Amino acid sequence: MRLINRRPDRSLWLILAVLPFLALLIAYAAGSAVRLAENPADKLLPGLAAFADAIDRMALEPDKRTGDILLWVDTGASLTRLVAGIAIAAAGGLLVGMLAGLLPLARAALSPFVTVVSMVPPLAVLPILFIMVGLGEASKITLIVIGVMPGLIRDLMLKIDDLPRQQLIKAQTLGANSWTIAIRVVLPQILPRLMDSIRLNLGPAWLFLISAEAIASESGLGYRIFLVRRYLAMDVILPYVAWITLLCFLMDWGLRAAQSRAFPWFDRARTGQ
Repeated sequence: MRLINRRPDRSLWLILAVLPFLALLIAYAAGSAVRLAENPADKLLPGLAAFADAIDRMALEPDKRTGDILLWVDTGASLTRLVAGIAIAAAGGLLVGMLAGLLPLARAALSPFVTVVSMVPPLAVLPILFIMVGLGEASKITLIVIGVMPGLIRDLMLKIDDLPRQQLIKAQTLGANSWTIAIRVVLPQILPRLMDSIRLNLGPAWLFLISAEAIASESGLGYRIFLVRRYLAMDVILPYVAWITLLCFLMDWGLRAAQSRAFPWFDRARTGQ
């Protein structure tokens, strides 16, 4: 059997999925052991005991100064900003994407502008946002919106372009107006694509959030990472990075599960079943 036709069963799939993580863990443990053997005070690759102490200090014990459990306070602050930014970007992307994708006049007015805006590096406008909007929550959420929404708009426009033209013609033949076509024909078909686009933009959204929190914030996962870096506190930084990765994975998994439940036909169409 050719390799391109060989598919792993469930057990083999799980083994293959775990192997890279196991290899990374072994490589880290070996590197940490070598460095700590040479210098027990080494901070670059702390041992597992140092990680356990840091996690206990950040996630389980109240802070001596504020009385808050720092990991959960930081997580709540970051997730609030992230969810707000993605929600606004998704709503705006859906609205503008449908307008520009369906209406030729709207496309002529919006498509060139969206294309140009999507080429602007979002982090380059961060100082402008701080000057114009201030250092509060609005600037951080706005950065996520600016970074994510243009890509969502362009992706939805392409999806609408890919819809069979016959669907729109048949709907008009049956007497549907533009509003009915948008709501009954186009919207159900692009909503699962919107969820895919959001999944693909989760990583960039976290990048924009952490960058904004690192520069001007008093709480948040990015703020904490950049706060402790001056002490070379890798025992805190690495667990925070792992926690951010886990949160991003769970958000991706949640969107994927919601998509499969709400639009089962989309999965079947994608896999050709």
